[in-house]
Amino acid sequence: MTATDAALQAVPVQKARGYWATVGRRFSRDKVSMVCAAVLLAIVLAAIFAPWLGLADPYQGSMVRRLRHIGTPGYLLGTDELGRDMLSRLIYGGRLSLLIGILPVVLAFGIGTSLGLLAGYLGGAVNTIIMRTIDVFYAFPSVLLAIAISGVLGAGVVNSIVSLTVVFVPQITRVAESVTTSVRNLDFVDAARASGAGAITIMRVHMLGNVLGPIFVYATGLISVSMILASGLSFLGLGTKPPEPEWGLMLNTLRTAIYVNPGVAALPGVMIFAVSICFNMLSDGLRSAMDIRN
Repeated sequence: MTATDAALQAVPVQKARGYWATVGRRFSRDKVSMVCAAVLLAIVLAAIFAPWLGLADPYQGSMVRRLRHIGTPGYLLGTDELGRDMLSRLIYGGRLSLLIGILPVVLAFGIGTSLGLLAGYLGGAVNTIIMRTIDVFYAFPSVLLAIAISGVLGAGVVNSIVSLTVVFVPQITRVAESVTTSVRNLDFVDAARASGAGAITIMRVHMLGNVLGPIFVYATGLISVSMILASGLSFLGLGTKPPEPEWGLMLNTLRTAIYVNPGVAALPGVMIFAVSICFNMLSDGLRSAMDIRN
């Protein structure tokens, strides 16, 4: 017995891996998610550091060199309808496209999580007021609601971000309220109430960490929808104004060249498709990694 006790004491104690550490480990083993993350990281870094990449001026055009084909010497991805370098405009266009696509989801994530947490925890009249108001906006299709709000506010980057934020807040609020309602009556919440903790403390300290994961996964999936909606608004003339490079606006201006140079005309759509698919794959990878029980 003495030898056994000594042997047990000699074994080093290993700290148990936490939930989020396990999620990160499972996520890092997902090859598809890692490839998508690498593609998105490359696009984001290229957009951020575009001024230091030695690219051509994205606003400088020439009617002499308009609609050059992909692979033309000096123009790797050809030129657009005004003779502007497509590679430069695609990289610079990623700045506005990613901003308008990601920022509304981030804002809606903060607003929707707060509203859903309040509605799910407090219940009663507060839940009724918040959720019935949310249902009014949720009843409209996302595309029509975004177009209607942008049409009222007018074209512009800020107005596009506002309109898309309004579109996504109801969706995130419903998910947050549903998750909070399922957690509200668990033992650790009852113990926090019994200890005298206030409602704000319980929601902020005890409940937020338990409901944040599913909401975050859902919001990550919404980024792909936001990218498509933002590009659609610019395509319809309700988003970015010319001559700013933005993928949806570039798709609109190049639509007349689809029969002349289809490869160049399709490039902005390829970028929108690639980024949307990568965000969808990331969302699926996060969902699988967080499902520890399976």
